Amino acid sequence: MSDYTIWHNPKCSTSRFVLQALQDAGAEVEVRDYQAQPPTVGELRAALDRLGLAPRGLLRRRNTPHDELGLGDPALSDDALIAAMAEHPALIERPVVFGPKGARLCRPKEAVFDLLAP
Repeated sequence: MSDYTIWHNPKCSTSRFVLQALQDAGAEVEVRDYQAQPPTVGELRAALDRLGLAPRGLLRRRNTPHDELGLGDPALSDDALIAAMAEHPALIERPVVFGPKGARLCRPKEAVFDLLAP
């Protein structure tokens, strides 16, 4: 069983940095390419709960269909945002790391060290 799980995008330099930091620390890491294996609505809700974030806190805008889908509308419900992220995983900000000390959206990338500190 892995110590950590990372929702990873191998094309993202921040995500690669965080994965390497976990591996360098000797952690066993389950790598989930969240765009190839998108999280379900239920998994997103659980992740948001662990992260202590509202859906907008995990919503990626840059290089995504955010604007085309009208996700900037403040009247959109959390349910609508979560459904959009489940359908279009590029909308999920990355990397997200789940570990024994909790979960963290590792932006900035150095946030991973908070999960590794003794």
